[in-house]
Amino acid sequence: MNQAQQQKPSPEHKVSVTKDKDAGACGLQRDLQDRLQPAHDEPVSEPVSDSAPHPEAPAGSGRWVRRLLKVGIGLAIVAVFGWLPLKAVLQTSSVEAVVNARIVTLRSPIDGTVSARPPQGSTQLSVVHEGDAILHVVNARGDRVRLDDLRRQMSRMENERPSFAAKLAAAETAQQDLARQAAQFRDGRLLQLQARIAEIQSAIEAAAARREEAVAAVERASSLIKSGSVSTVEMARLTREQAIAQQTEIGARRRLDAAKVELTAVGSGTYLGDSYNDRPSSAQREEEMRQRASDLRADLAHADAEIDWLTHEIAVEQFHYVNRAEADIKAPVAGRIWEMMTSPGEDVRAGQPLLKLLDCSGAVVTANVTEGVYNRLRLGEQAIFEPNDGSATIQGEIVNLTGASGAPANLAINPDALNKEPYRVTVSMPALNSTGKECAVGRTGRVVFNTDAAKP
Repeated sequence: MNQAQQQKPSPEHKVSVTKDKDAGACGLQRDLQDRLQPAHDEPVSEPVSDSAPHPEAPAGSGRWVRRLLKVGIGLAIVAVFGWLPLKAVLQTSSVEAVVNARIVTLRSPIDGTVSARPPQGSTQLSVVHEGDAILHVVNARGDRVRLDDLRRQMSRMENERPSFAAKLAAAETAQQDLARQAAQFRDGRLLQLQARIAEIQSAIEAAAARREEAVAAVERASSLIKSGSVSTVEMARLTREQAIAQQTEIGARRRLDAAKVELTAVGSGTYLGDSYNDRPSSAQREEEMRQRASDLRADLAHADAEIDWLTHEIAVEQFHYVNRAEADIKAPVAGRIWEMMTSPGEDVRAGQPLLKLLDCSGAVVTANVTEGVYNRLRLGEQAIFEPNDGSATIQGEIVNLTGASGAPANLAINPDALNKEPYRVTVSMPALNSTGKECAVGRTGRVVFNTDAAKP
């Protein structure tokens, strides 16, 4: 019974046989499409007769629409995925490209021991800002001989200055005393000369009176000698007394003139006399003390100037000694620590490299190109960097064409690392400049050059 049911042909088989007999190749095609498509909602219960209408026209048009739609989708996929490689082939672009930046090497300015500085304002140890102290070098055996010499000189001058000041004060006091004595002597001398002049004037008046008396006596004797009342001897004596009186008056007047000359000299500060010099001893000593006070004042001014100079030199030498004894290694630019070449506690020499700093503020793109593209590039031409991570393109400018020379440069990534093509190009990308944390050094991509460079 089961074998008979398995050998019994199905309704679909009967339909396909009927179609093969009636329609030939068209029937076979429709039968194949019916088998590939899902069954209809209502199963076919009885074969289709030759006289019944068949809806093959609308079904055939729908299949053609679907077929055309599939072909269109396939062509679109081929166009999209085939245009990108074709576009890459047609564009003038690099073979490889990588974001690069310059390396700043910080060296030790002095000999000493290295110690680390804690980061300031940054949570990442590798990120530094401009002016941040990264390392600290201390030289406990710094040379301070000159600083000690200057300090000893300063101590000596500071100890000598009070002595100069005290000597100057004593000299000025002595000078004032001697000046007072000289003034007193001058005033006394003036009074003395004035009194002498008055005395001489009195003597002159007395001499004048005696001269007048002698003249009167001589006149009387001259009138009496004719009568014989006065002898010749008496006349001679009276004449002699008259001459003496006249000379005495003249001498007094000469002494008066001398006293006036001496008084005038005293008024001008000069003293005239036979028993003393032109100046009294008090005046001479006062002059000597004034000269000594002037010398001490000059010595004190020299000591003050020396102290001021030593103060300046000590400050300068102290600054130099501090620079020789300890130094902070500060970041000259903002960036990241690329390579630490020392460790805290290590002894270093002056000029020894301590670390390398990545200057992210001057990022560039290093690319290599084929020989044909390289020969068409020119400095200053525009270029576009297309990162491989799918981010936005960046505009740049060609700043260096090194070709196959492999010119060394202080870059983080050596251009020789791009080895697919030997011709190298450097492109400046100001938009890549950052301050350390966002530094994109090492990111890969492709550089598309100006379309004008593709023209032969």
